[in-house]
Amino acid sequence: MTPAIDLLKKAKAEHKVHSYTHDPKAPSYGLEAAEKLNLDPARVFKTLLAATEKGELLVAVVPVAGSLDLKALAHAAGAKKAEMADPNQAQRTTGYLVGGISPLGQKKRLRTFIDVSAKQFPSIHVSAGRRGLELELSSETLATYTQGQFAAIGRE
Repeated sequence: MTPAIDLLKKAKAEHKVHSYTHDPKAPSYGLEAAEKLNLDPARVFKTLLAATEKGELLVAVVPVAGSLDLKALAHAAGAKKAEMADPNQAQRTTGYLVGGISPLGQKKRLRTFIDVSAKQFPSIHVSAGRRGLELELSSETLATYTQGQFAAIGRE
C-alpha cells in the first residue's frame, strides 16, 4: 500500500487500483501507464511540481498526452511566474519518488491544481504513489481529497 491508497481507503472514497509491470527504460511513465493499461492517454494524468517566484511549491495534475502550461499555473495560483520544481525537492516534500508522485497522500499538503479536462471523464487515472501503480477515481474525488481546484493549466 501507499499513502495515496491508504488515504482513499480510510475515507471510504470510491476508487480502483490498477497495476502493471513498470519498465525502467520507459521514456514517459504516464504514457507507459496508458499503454500498459490500455487507456486513452487523455484520461491518464501526471502529477508535476512547480515552484513560484516566492518558492511556494504547487502540484499540477495534467494529462500525460500534453504538457503543463507554467504561465497558466502561475496565473491560477495568483503568482507572477512558476517553473518546474527541483526533482529532489519534489521527492523530499511529497515523500514519493519522481515518476511515482501521487497528488494524494503527500507528506506536506501543497496547493493543487487539476486541469479542467479531467472533468469531462467519468473517471481519470493518477499515480498511486509508485511506478507501475495507478489509481482510478473521479476528478471530483481527486479534488476533494487534495483540496484541489480546477484550472486550464494543460497544453496539448
